Amino acid sequence: MPRSLFLFAPGAGAPSSSTWMRAWAAQLSTLGRVETLDYSYRLEGRRAPDRLPVLIAAHREALARARAGHDGPVFLAGKSMGGRVGCHVALEDAVTGVIAFGYPLKAAGTGTLRDQVLVALRTPVLFLQGTRDPLCPTDLLAEVRARMAAENVLHLVEGGDHSLLVRAKELKKLALTQADVDRGIVGAIEGFVRDRI
Repeated sequence: MPRSLFLFAPGAGAPSSSTWMRAWAAQLSTLGRVETLDYSYRLEGRRAPDRLPVLIAAHREALARARAGHDGPVFLAGKSMGGRVGCHVALEDAVTGVIAFGYPLKAAGTGTLRDQVLVALRTPVLFLQGTRDPLCPTDLLAEVRARMAAENVLHLVEGGDHSLLVRAKELKKLALTQADVDRGIVGAIEGFVRDRI
């Protein structure tokens, strides 16, 4: 099986060196080579993300660097904003698939629906979504998925928040640990990747 490349982008609120990103980069590395990126605003010490065209340009540059000399499958993985920007990049650059950890379907401040890129997308996408994620209500995502032309797969994390973390009392009720939940997520990613290479 050809070795996959994962370009893994962070969300708006944390760098690629955050505990969450490092943990998931390690999980992804069991499935292929992982390269992470940080957007310019983060590297320059600014808190507010750049405008979308600037984020897309930085993501595309990171993709070009990461895939230099790589002739296998390429997946754009991203946490929240990183997954959303990855979807935009996939409109312009040919990649094997997009893996969105907590897609931010609704803008945090305004509640604006961010469905246009999903409807325009033609690249397969895996949504990894928590059922307690206020930025992506599952009923709203179902409505958008029905309008998408791209092949799309949903892995729901019961009780999961925007970071796919499940509260302790919910884990107890489900007789699971967070490690069990994470293994389920890895399994969903592995299946998505395997079906496309």
